[in-house]
Amino acid sequence: MKKALVTGGWGFIGSHLVERLIRDGLEVIALDNGVTGKISNLAEFQHHPNLTLVEADIRKPETLKNYFANVDTVFHLAAMADIVPSIENPTLYYETNVLGTLHVLEQARIHGAKKILYTASSSCYGFPDQTPTPETASINSQYPYALTKYLGETTALHWGKVYKMDVVSLRLFNVFGPRHRTTGTYGAVFGVFLAQKLAGKPFTIVGDGTQTRDFTYVTDVADAFVTAARSNIRNEIFNVGSGASYSINYLTELLDGERVFLPKRPGEPDCTFADITKIKKFLNWQPRVRFEKGVQEMLKNIELWSDAPVWTQDSIKDATKSWFRHLS
Repeated sequence: MKKALVTGGWGFIGSHLVERLIRDGLEVIALDNGVTGKISNLAEFQHHPNLTLVEADIRKPETLKNYFANVDTVFHLAAMADIVPSIENPTLYYETNVLGTLHVLEQARIHGAKKILYTASSSCYGFPDQTPTPETASINSQYPYALTKYLGETTALHWGKVYKMDVVSLRLFNVFGPRHRTTGTYGAVFGVFLAQKLAGKPFTIVGDGTQTRDFTYVTDVADAFVTAARSNIRNEIFNVGSGASYSINYLTELLDGERVFLPKRPGEPDCTFADITKIKKFLNWQPRVRFEKGVQEMLKNIELWSDAPVWTQDSIKDATKSWFRHLS
């Protein structure tokens, strides 16, 4: 790799990936529409000679075509996230996560990019029959966000097959770390909990808190992207996870605060837990940051959530009405 383009490069995961690529000596174009991504996420490197910041929208191919020239590697992270908004506005999710992916792939194809890394979501598994969940598990998307991310992945791999492009898809499990997003309808557990801790409010736990999640630290995820990009592997899917699964109750113990419990939501699995055997074997990648260490890092940077919305039982109930109506 010499020159990389990162869509969603101002966002939570994207900004960490951009930083890693800059530190590795690459020329990087960080492309974002600025809706959820923030230039301030790249403040340390904002004036670095190897970094170009571009405001563009993957839904509008005419805004993309000037930036793919001489790019050898494309990291496609730009997407619409969140469950509730995807239920309320599925068209926007199709336009962004499916057609937007098509536009990125076409620009990469036209300009001869050597490798495309697609950011997939473990939500495609829905309620997995097997945990840890391997890449061969059945696809069972529960809501439009999960479906559109899976359709984007299918499109990327199809382009790789038909047009002889090197494509790798990484199915990310619950990524956390500094700059974890605070915007969007209720759903990002760390953003919710850290804002509540700063405000001296109790943690709002959905269900009984025994549900577990494969929390994966963001720098490990960035490393997985770079490792996959530098490999000779093509047209493969890899889970990216921590190698463990942790309960929400344990998370709140680490964060240290009072708890209140809300009704369990439909459409959410009791456990997310990646089987990472394949990525270990083929890419020799494995996570390095333990969950407890990652949570400590989040607490060190807790002031970053000072402007985040503080969710309450009532506001969560109101925000998730669509969720219960459509998925119950």
